[in-house]
Amino acid sequence: MKNNYLFTSESVSEGHPDKVCDRVSDMVVDSYLSKDPVSRVACETLTTTNKVVLAGEIRGPKIEKEELINKVRNCIKDIGYDQEGFSWKTANIETHLHEQSKDIAIGVDSRDNKDEGAGDQGIMFGYACKETEDLMPAPIHFSHKILRLMAQDRKNGILKGIEPDSKSQVTMLYEQNKPTKVTSVVISSQHSNDLSQEDVRNLIIPYIKKSIPENYLNDLDPQEIYINPTGKFVIGGPDGDTGLTGRKIIVDTYGGAAPHGGGAFSGKDPTKVDRSAAYVARYLAKNIVSSGVSDKCLIQLAYAIGVSKPLSVFIKLNDGDDGKVDTIKKIINQNFDLSPRGIREMLKLNNPIYEVTSAYGHFGRKPTNKGEFSWEKTDKANLFKL
Repeated sequence: MKNNYLFTSESVSEGHPDKVCDRVSDMVVDSYLSKDPVSRVACETLTTTNKVVLAGEIRGPKIEKEELINKVRNCIKDIGYDQEGFSWKTANIETHLHEQSKDIAIGVDSRDNKDEGAGDQGIMFGYACKETEDLMPAPIHFSHKILRLMAQDRKNGILKGIEPDSKSQVTMLYEQNKPTKVTSVVISSQHSNDLSQEDVRNLIIPYIKKSIPENYLNDLDPQEIYINPTGKFVIGGPDGDTGLTGRKIIVDTYGGAAPHGGGAFSGKDPTKVDRSAAYVARYLAKNIVSSGVSDKCLIQLAYAIGVSKPLSVFIKLNDGDDGKVDTIKKIINQNFDLSPRGIREMLKLNNPIYEVTSAYGHFGRKPTNKGEFSWEKTDKANLFKL
């Protein structure tokens, strides 16, 4: 890649139809893990006009359909949907969850109480860089922040007339491979019918300024700020577009600045390495960068169903740091158990911590005392100081 270039990342709000589905699917995961931490869950959700459909495979305690339906309504209510075309009060909610395949269970169950195979084959990536304090690429970091602040103020009544379904997009100029300024911002947001396009613009632009440091915005041409560029956006959410779990995987990770293995996260319990291995790959990459050994780190892990250890571990550092890779691999091999069980125990992933991950990114978030975002800790950075 050239040293000087433009790079763009997008985010979508918790009210985006696909994110509504991610929220519901992760709620199902948390519901089962809260009752039995070794539950197996693979839940997919579909939403459309005033309808929600759950389907998937479960192995765990019995949860009555009515209990899950009520929890789905609570998710929709918290997001903020009480509209004619999609309401927490009146939505038709169906659940079609059934028992996990015995063939899959054989592959992932423990053998002799010590080994446990991966829940599927696949590749997973982790990434970190020094572009922001959270060691995330700047364009996705700022795209998330704009929508997150808008949602907070919408829910607490400060931002009136803006509805739950929103998208953002930030383009930045990189010079010598470092972000130097924002060159364009696009925000599309659902709004009430009584707001004009000028009203919407005046309400939203302050959130750009709150979210992006001033030094990145000094040269931004006002004509390069696009607010609802197609015009009116009143019909939104699942009433405007059908939503499905797992369709925003680039939003969930690094905004395209790093590869994605292809597997979605939401709706999957942590025996699924699509989720847990991506989390530990981020954990390793973030601790490596936090140690100061390199300004960037990309990690790929590969797994096979029923096999407990990763088939390969690939590490790429910033240009000029490649000579450190072998040493870092040895440190990982000596200090980190990358089996599915080892990952879960290391990051304490068998807890109901997933619903909060469903919007505004799984990475670049603050670890909480509830155990959420444990993979964002930098408690192992000292191991990688060379």
